[in-house]
Amino acid sequence: MNTPFASRLIRQPIAFDPAIAAEVAGVFADFAPELRQLVANTAGCSPFLRSQMQREAVWLREALSTDPESAAATELNALDDHGIDSLPTALRIAKRRLALLAALADLGGVWDLMQVTGVLTDLADRAVDLAMKRLVAEEIRRGKLPGATADDAETAGGMVALAMGKMGAGELNYSSDIDLICLFDESRYPDQAHEARAAFIRVTRKMAAMLNDLTSEGYVFRTDLRLRPDAAVTPVCLSMAAAETYYESVGRTWERAAYIKARPCGGDIAAGNRFLHMLTPFVWRKHLDFAAIQDAHDMRLRIREHRGLNGPLTVEGHNMKLGQGGIREIEFFTQTRQLIAGGRDPSLRSRTTLGGLTALAAKGWVPDSTAQELSTLYRAHREVEHRLQMVNDAQTHDMPFTAQGVARIAAFCGQTDADFRAGLLDRLTRTDTLTKDFFAPSAVEDGPELSEEARSIVAGWSSYPALRSNRAQTIFRRLRPMLLKRLQRAACPQEALVTFDGFLSGLPSGVQILSLFEANPSLVDLIIDIAATSPTLALYLSRNSAVLDAVIGGTFFAAWPGRAGLTADLAKRLEVARDYEARLDDARRWMKEWHFRIGVHHLRGLIDGFEAAKQYSDLAEAVIAALWPV
Repeated sequence: MNTPFASRLIRQPIAFDPAIAAEVAGVFADFAPELRQLVANTAGCSPFLRSQMQREAVWLREALSTDPESAAATELNALDDHGIDSLPTALRIAKRRLALLAALADLGGVWDLMQVTGVLTDLADRAVDLAMKRLVAEEIRRGKLPGATADDAETAGGMVALAMGKMGAGELNYSSDIDLICLFDESRYPDQAHEARAAFIRVTRKMAAMLNDLTSEGYVFRTDLRLRPDAAVTPVCLSMAAAETYYESVGRTWERAAYIKARPCGGDIAAGNRFLHMLTPFVWRKHLDFAAIQDAHDMRLRIREHRGLNGPLTVEGHNMKLGQGGIREIEFFTQTRQLIAGGRDPSLRSRTTLGGLTALAAKGWVPDSTAQELSTLYRAHREVEHRLQMVNDAQTHDMPFTAQGVARIAAFCGQTDADFRAGLLDRLTRTDTLTKDFFAPSAVEDGPELSEEARSIVAGWSSYPALRSNRAQTIFRRLRPMLLKRLQRAACPQEALVTFDGFLSGLPSGVQILSLFEANPSLVDLIIDIAATSPTLALYLSRNSAVLDAVIGGTFFAAWPGRAGLTADLAKRLEVARDYEARLDDARRWMKEWHFRIGVHHLRGLIDGFEAAKQYSDLAEAVIAALWPV
C-alpha cells in the first residue's frame, strides 16, 4: 500500500526492541515496506506510541492513506461540531491521533521541525478557543455574565487567552504543557466588572480542567496559568487594566522576554491584540537595551543553580532544555538581542527563535554564519527533545541516566550509540561556545596608575546619580580600568578626564548607558574623543545619552540623506506613534540623534563647518515639514 505519506519518507528510526517491531510489522503487513518499517521501528522505540497504534489502528490506516496535512486538518475541523458535553472527549481523541500522526511525520522526515510544532500548536489553539467559548456560552445561558447575550459567546464575552512561550511562538514540543495568561476586557462591563470577573475566573478554572484532567481517554494539554502578573496573589483571570498597571509599574525583564512570544490564541482575539499593542512600550524599549544582557545572564545562572545543572558536560542525565549548550541558551541568545534592538527596529520582533535569528542576521546584529549554525543546532536539539518525550509521553528534557536509556534515544534518532553520543556532545559544546561569551561579564582589569589630582576626581564618581544603584556600580567596576586607560591615551589626558567627569556627573542614571559601553567598547573610544576635544558636545551627550543608540544602529557614518530623506524617515516613524504626545516624543528623540550625528561628524573631520551648518538647516526644515501635518 503505497500512499502520499509513504512517498515522502526520507529517514527511519532503528528498532530498539526488534521483537516488538516485528510484532507491529505483522499487524501492518499490507503497508508499503518503508511505511511498515517506520511504524514498526517507532513501536520498537516507544511504548507510548506503540500503545497509541494499537488503540487507533483503524484511524491510523486511513490517516496514512492520504497526505498528513489533510489528515490533520480533518481532525481539527471536526472539533467545531462539538458542544460543551462532548468537547472534552473529542479533544482527547484528537490529541491522541494528532500526536501519533505528528510523531510518525517527524520520525520519517515527512514534516520538518516547524511543521511538527505547528500542528501541535494548531491543536492547542483550537482546544483553548473552543473550550473557552463553550464555557462562556454556558455562563451566559445561566445569566452569570451581566448584560451578555448569546451572540457574545463568539468573542467569549471579551475574555482572551494569551499563548505564551513555545505555544505563542507556534513551537510546542511533543509533550509540552501550554502556558496561558487569561484576561478580560473590563470596558465591556463598566458597571459590573466584579460580577464579570467572577464569571471569567470560573471559566478559566473549568477550561484548565477540561484540558488538563486525565480521563480514560487521556488528557489534552497540561495547562499552566502561572505566568500571569504576580501569580501567587492574583486570580487566574485578570482585567486588562489590572495587568497593564502591573507591567507598567513592576514588570521585570523576564516578563518582557516572555511577551516577545505572546499571542492571542482563544476568545476575543481583537481584544488580545489591543492589549499586546498597549504593552508595546513595556516590551520594546525605545533605547537600545543592553542592560538586558546582564538580566539574561543572571537568569541563566539562577536556573542552573536551582536545578543543579552546573556540573561537567555528559550525555547521561543532561538537560536538553536548561543544561549547558541546551535549547534555552539559544533562546536567551536570540531573545536578549531582540530586547536590545527590537524597540527601535520592529523587524526584529519575531515570535519564533528561528525567525528571530534570521531577522537579527539580516540587520547585522548576529553574523550570518552564527545565525545559520545556531539555527541548525536549535533544530537538532529540538528533535532530540521530541524523542525524549515520545518514549513515554513524558514532559521531560533530561537525557536518560542509564546507558541503555541513551541507547534507546540513539536508536530513536536513527543512529548508533557511539555516533549519537559524539554528535550530541559536539552540538552541545558548540552551542555553549557560540553563546557563552555574549552573556559572561568581563573580568575586572587592573587600572593604570593615576596622579593625585586624577585620583581625587575618580574618587568622587561613586557619589554621582549614575552610580547610585548597586547594579550600576558593579558594571562600572568592570568598565573603569578600560575607561581610565583610554583617557590616559588622549592627547590631553587631564583635560579629557575633567570633561569626562562632567559627562558622568550629568547622567541622571547609569545602568543602561554603562551596559551599552560594556557591550560596545568602541563607544568608549567615541566618548573619549568627545571628552578630549569638545566639552560642549560632551555636556550635550550627558543630557541626551540616549542618542548613543544611533551610533550602534549601523548607519551612523553613512552618507547624509538630505532634507527629503530626513523628512521621509521622520514621517515614517511618526506613522506608527500611538497619539499626539507620542509623535512629539518620537520627533524629539529623532532630532536629538541626528543633531548628535552632525556634531560627531564635524568633530571627526568628516564634514567641515560649512557642511555642518547646512546639515543643521536640513534637520530643522525636515522636522518642521514632518510635524506640520501632525
